[in-house]
Amino acid sequence: MGSDLRVGDIMTTKVIVIPFGKTALDVAKLMKKHSIGSVIIVEDKAGKHAKGIITERDIVYKALAKGEDPRNAKVEKIMSKPLRVVRPETTIEEAARAMQENKIKRLPVVNDESELIGILSEGDIMKIFPVVVDLIEERAALT
Repeated sequence: MGSDLRVGDIMTTKVIVIPFGKTALDVAKLMKKHSIGSVIIVEDKAGKHAKGIITERDIVYKALAKGEDPRNAKVEKIMSKPLRVVRPETTIEEAARAMQENKIKRLPVVNDESELIGILSEGDIMKIFPVVVDLIEERAALT
């Protein structure tokens, strides 16, 4: 019933990352600069292995609302983990189901070496939603 579209077909390949040791303020500045709602946390500047994610909500709930100074709140302390990831060959339907089941809006995409190669968001899925509806209708007409 689903389409042949895969995560790798629609993922965003330019992923904004920040290494351990940075602060919530650093993340907030990156979010503003790139007009994004999340940043992937990586162990080092090479940024190949995603360790967590920080969303706007994480900054508010895990730092600001607890009285933490965003200049001192380290990313490794406030990031959401364990990080749920998908592979580029995962179907869009499987990825959407994983987002729904885990109540998340973004899924980092990793290759076979677990290196970060992209990110899939609800927005990415919604952009192609009309195409998926058309494919489903075409298949239904054939049966």
